[in-house]
Amino acid sequence: MDNKRLIRTAKVISSLFMPLYAPIWVFVGLFLFSYLQMLPWGYKLFILVLVYLFTIFIPTMGITTFRLFKKWTHLELSHREHRHLPYVVTLFSYGACLVIMTKMNTAMFFRGIVMAALISQIICVTINAWWKVSTHMVGMGGLVGALNAFSILFFYNPVWPFCALLLLSGALGTSRIILRQHSLAQVLVGFAIGYVCAMTFILII
Repeated sequence: MDNKRLIRTAKVISSLFMPLYAPIWVFVGLFLFSYLQMLPWGYKLFILVLVYLFTIFIPTMGITTFRLFKKWTHLELSHREHRHLPYVVTLFSYGACLVIMTKMNTAMFFRGIVMAALISQIICVTINAWWKVSTHMVGMGGLVGALNAFSILFFYNPVWPFCALLLLSGALGTSRIILRQHSLAQVLVGFAIGYVCAMTFILII
Protein backbone atom coordinates (compact mmCIF):
# COMPACT_ATOMS: atom_id res chain seq x y z
CA MET A 1 0.00 0.00 0.00
CA ASP A 2 2.84 2.40 0.85
CA ASN A 3 4.46 1.70 -2.50
CA LYS A 4 1.18 2.39 -4.31
CA ARG A 5 0.79 5.71 -2.50
CA LEU A 6 4.38 6.61 -3.32
CA ILE A 7 3.88 5.85 -7.01
CA ARG A 8 0.57 7.73 -7.07
CA THR A 9 2.21 10.77 -5.46
CA ALA A 10 5.07 10.58 -7.97
CA LYS A 11 2.58 10.53 -10.85
CA VAL A 12 0.75 13.57 -9.47
CA ILE A 13 3.98 15.56 -9.07
CA SER A 14 5.07 14.60 -12.60
CA SER A 15 1.69 15.70 -14.00
CA LEU A 16 1.76 19.05 -12.19
CA PHE A 17 5.20 19.98 -13.47
CA MET A 18 5.07 18.96 -17.12
CA PRO A 19 8.06 20.35 -19.07
CA LEU A 20 5.90 22.31 -21.52
CA TYR A 21 4.52 24.44 -18.67
CA ALA A 22 7.89 25.95 -17.68
CA PRO A 23 7.87 29.02 -20.01
CA ILE A 24 4.38 30.14 -19.05
CA TRP A 25 5.17 29.75 -15.34
CA VAL A 26 8.10 32.12 -15.84
CA PHE A 27 5.84 34.72 -17.48
CA VAL A 28 3.18 34.34 -14.78
CA GLY A 29 5.83 34.86 -12.11
CA LEU A 30 7.14 37.97 -13.86
CA PHE A 31 3.68 39.50 -14.25
CA LEU A 32 2.72 38.81 -10.63
CA PHE A 33 5.92 39.33 -8.63
CA SER A 34 8.05 41.87 -10.49
CA TYR A 35 7.68 45.49 -11.60
CA LEU A 36 6.10 44.09 -14.79
CA GLN A 37 2.86 43.78 -12.83
CA MET A 38 2.40 47.47 -13.72
CA LEU A 39 1.95 46.57 -17.39
CA PRO A 40 -1.63 46.85 -18.73
CA TRP A 41 -3.68 43.72 -18.09
CA GLY A 42 -4.62 43.52 -21.76
CA TYR A 43 -0.98 43.31 -22.81
CA LYS A 44 -0.11 40.76 -20.12
CA LEU A 45 -3.08 38.61 -21.09
CA PHE A 46 -2.10 38.78 -24.76
CA ILE A 47 1.46 37.62 -23.98
CA LEU A 48 0.20 34.81 -21.74
CA VAL A 49 -2.25 33.60 -24.39
CA LEU A 50 0.47 33.74 -27.06
CA VAL A 51 2.90 31.77 -24.91
CA TYR A 52 0.19 29.27 -23.93
CA LEU A 53 -0.82 28.63 -27.54
CA PHE A 54 2.69 28.06 -28.86
CA THR A 55 4.41 26.39 -25.91
CA ILE A 56 1.57 24.28 -24.48
CA PHE A 57 -1.58 24.00 -26.62
CA ILE A 58 -0.08 23.42 -30.09
CA PRO A 59 2.69 21.01 -28.93
CA THR A 60 0.22 19.08 -26.75
CA MET A 61 -2.33 18.74 -29.54
CA GLY A 62 0.36 17.73 -32.03
CA ILE A 63 1.90 15.14 -29.70
CA THR A 64 -1.52 13.75 -28.69
CA THR A 65 -2.62 13.44 -32.32
CA PHE A 66 0.62 11.67 -33.20
CA ARG A 67 0.30 9.31 -30.21
CA LEU A 68 -3.29 8.40 -31.09
CA PHE A 69 -2.36 7.88 -34.74
CA LYS A 70 0.43 5.51 -33.74
CA LYS A 71 -1.81 3.94 -31.05
CA TRP A 72 0.90 4.36 -28.44
CA THR A 73 0.32 4.58 -24.71
CA HIS A 74 1.84 7.43 -22.68
CA LEU A 75 4.51 4.97 -21.50
CA GLU A 76 5.41 3.98 -25.07
CA LEU A 77 5.67 7.64 -26.06
CA SER A 78 8.25 8.17 -23.32
CA HIS A 79 10.63 5.66 -24.93
CA ARG A 80 13.75 7.36 -26.32
CA GLU A 81 13.24 6.07 -29.87
CA HIS A 82 9.67 7.46 -29.93
CA ARG A 83 10.56 10.99 -28.86
CA HIS A 84 11.84 12.41 -32.15
CA LEU A 85 8.59 13.65 -33.70
CA PRO A 86 7.22 15.13 -30.44
CA TYR A 87 10.49 17.06 -30.15
CA VAL A 88 10.16 18.31 -33.74
CA VAL A 89 6.58 19.51 -33.14
CA THR A 90 7.71 21.34 -29.99
CA LEU A 91 10.71 22.93 -31.73
CA PHE A 92 8.64 24.32 -34.60
CA SER A 93 6.01 25.66 -32.21
CA TYR A 94 8.57 27.33 -29.93
CA GLY A 95 10.34 28.74 -32.98
CA ALA A 96 7.08 30.23 -34.28
CA CYS A 97 6.47 31.85 -30.88
CA LEU A 98 9.94 33.38 -30.94
CA VAL A 99 9.44 34.74 -34.48
CA ILE A 100 6.12 36.33 -33.53
CA MET A 101 7.62 37.92 -30.40
CA THR A 102 10.52 39.27 -32.47
CA LYS A 103 8.17 40.81 -35.05
CA MET A 104 6.14 42.35 -32.20
CA ASN A 105 9.38 43.82 -30.82
CA THR A 106 8.67 42.51 -27.32
CA ALA A 107 11.20 43.00 -24.51
CA MET A 108 14.48 41.21 -25.07
CA PHE A 109 14.18 39.13 -21.91
CA PHE A 110 10.71 37.95 -23.02
CA ARG A 111 12.36 36.54 -26.12
CA GLY A 112 15.18 35.22 -23.95
CA ILE A 113 12.73 33.03 -22.03
CA VAL A 114 11.39 31.41 -25.21
CA MET A 115 14.88 31.19 -26.71
CA ALA A 116 16.15 29.39 -23.59
CA ALA A 117 13.29 26.89 -23.85
CA LEU A 118 13.93 26.40 -27.57
CA ILE A 119 17.68 25.87 -27.21
CA SER A 120 17.24 23.46 -24.30
CA GLN A 121 14.85 21.43 -26.48
CA ILE A 122 17.39 21.38 -29.32
CA ILE A 123 20.02 20.10 -26.90
CA CYS A 124 17.61 17.40 -25.71
CA VAL A 125 16.86 16.37 -29.31
CA THR A 126 20.58 16.03 -29.98
CA ILE A 127 21.29 14.02 -26.83
CA ASN A 128 18.19 11.87 -27.44
CA ALA A 129 20.00 10.28 -30.39
CA TRP A 130 21.89 8.09 -27.91
CA TRP A 131 20.63 8.92 -24.42
CA LYS A 132 17.40 9.88 -22.65
CA VAL A 133 17.38 13.18 -20.74
CA SER A 134 14.63 14.12 -18.28
CA THR A 135 12.68 16.92 -19.98
CA HIS A 136 10.70 17.36 -16.76
CA MET A 137 13.93 18.37 -15.06
CA VAL A 138 14.95 20.53 -18.03
CA GLY A 139 11.78 22.54 -17.39
CA MET A 140 12.41 22.74 -13.66
CA GLY A 141 16.03 23.72 -14.19
CA GLY A 142 14.79 26.43 -16.53
CA LEU A 143 12.51 27.80 -13.80
CA VAL A 144 15.37 27.93 -11.29
CA GLY A 145 17.71 29.47 -13.86
CA ALA A 146 15.10 32.07 -14.88
CA LEU A 147 14.54 33.05 -11.24
CA ASN A 148 18.28 33.44 -10.75
CA ALA A 149 18.68 35.42 -13.98
CA PHE A 150 15.84 37.83 -13.21
CA SER A 151 17.13 38.35 -9.66
CA ILE A 152 20.34 39.61 -11.29
CA LEU A 153 18.51 41.77 -13.85
CA PHE A 154 16.06 43.29 -11.35
CA PHE A 155 18.42 43.44 -8.33
CA TYR A 156 16.42 41.50 -5.75
CA ASN A 157 17.10 38.58 -3.40
CA PRO A 158 14.88 35.56 -4.25
CA VAL A 159 16.12 33.31 -1.45
CA TRP A 160 12.72 31.91 -0.40
CA PRO A 161 11.34 31.28 -3.92
CA PHE A 162 14.74 29.82 -4.81
CA CYS A 163 14.60 27.41 -1.86
CA ALA A 164 11.02 26.45 -2.75
CA LEU A 165 11.96 25.70 -6.37
CA LEU A 166 14.95 23.63 -5.26
CA LEU A 167 12.68 21.54 -3.02
CA LEU A 168 10.22 21.09 -5.88
CA SER A 169 13.11 20.13 -8.16
CA GLY A 170 14.18 17.46 -5.70
CA ALA A 171 10.62 16.15 -5.41
CA LEU A 172 10.18 16.07 -9.20
CA GLY A 173 13.53 14.42 -9.84
CA THR A 174 12.79 11.80 -7.19
CA SER A 175 9.36 11.19 -8.75
CA ARG A 176 10.87 10.55 -12.17
CA ILE A 177 13.29 8.03 -10.64
CA ILE A 178 10.52 6.34 -8.61
CA LEU A 179 8.46 5.96 -11.78
CA ARG A 180 11.53 4.42 -13.46
CA GLN A 181 11.43 6.96 -16.27
CA HIS A 182 14.97 8.21 -15.68
CA SER A 183 18.20 7.50 -13.84
CA LEU A 184 19.79 9.92 -11.39
CA ALA A 185 22.27 11.01 -14.06
CA GLN A 186 19.49 11.77 -16.56
CA VAL A 187 17.66 13.83 -13.93
CA LEU A 188 20.76 15.84 -13.00
CA VAL A 189 21.81 16.45 -16.60
CA GLY A 190 18.27 17.57 -17.49
CA PHE A 191 18.23 20.08 -14.63
CA ALA A 192 21.67 21.39 -15.63
CA ILE A 193 20.60 21.90 -19.26
CA GLY A 194 17.52 23.90 -18.27
CA TYR A 195 19.39 25.98 -15.70
CA VAL A 196 22.33 26.88 -17.94
CA CYS A 197 20.11 27.72 -20.94
CA ALA A 198 17.84 29.97 -18.87
CA MET A 199 20.74 31.80 -17.22
CA THR A 200 22.59 32.21 -20.50
CA PHE A 201 19.85 33.40 -22.83
CA ILE A 202 17.87 35.55 -20.39
CA LEU A 203 20.98 37.42 -19.29
CA ILE A 204 22.69 37.69 -22.68
CA ILE A 205 19.80 38.37 -25.09
